Amino acid sequence: MTRLPALALTLALVPAAFASSGCKPKAVRGGPGTENPNLDQGAMSTTLDRRDLQELMRMNMDKLMSSPWWAQMTQTPGQVVAIWPFKNETSEHIDDQLNTLLADMETELVNGGTVAVVSRERQAEMANEVAVQQNRSIYDPNFANQISRQLGAKYYITGKVGSVDEFFNNERRVQYTLFVQVIEVETSLVRFQNKAERSKAIVR
Repeated sequence: MTRLPALALTLALVPAAFASSGCKPKAVRGGPGTENPNLDQGAMSTTLDRRDLQELMRMNMDKLMSSPWWAQMTQTPGQVVAIWPFKNETSEHIDDQLNTLLADMETELVNGGTVAVVSRERQAEMANEVAVQQNRSIYDPNFANQISRQLGAKYYITGKVGSVDEFFNNERRVQYTLFVQVIEVETSLVRFQNKAERSKAIVR
């Protein structure tokens, strides 16, 4: 019977032994200005992560702002632009990441000073109210056009994220696309569109 207290004491000392041997997990900080500036560089899986979405959006924004249409449009001061929700056509739960990405786009356009930008918060409030009243989908182009017009926008930016899975010899590769369009509210004409692509795979 005297062996039970000894066993209990041994089990109690196991966590302390692991802690003293350096096996305790350690939290680290990454990103610019830290001791781990490249922490976010490596891919942890084939799913879309924050860096993928940021770079896909960066490619699209660079194309937009270097396009002849953008140069011509921004010559006229006071142009009002709305940013509409992007549709997630992948099987991944990235709605929060997309909302963050669109907030970053809003910030860039506002700080750029070449266009006026409708508050996404105000737009969301109005869209949700009308969607409930009219039983409309926020991804309906006619609905986006209607709300953008009511908010005084001349153009609205919309888009979608898609993915295609490929399997070969038990290996998986996923091709992601971020498609962006700028629609003129009055005419429904597409004034700009671009598709940025990225592939991710598990390499053995």
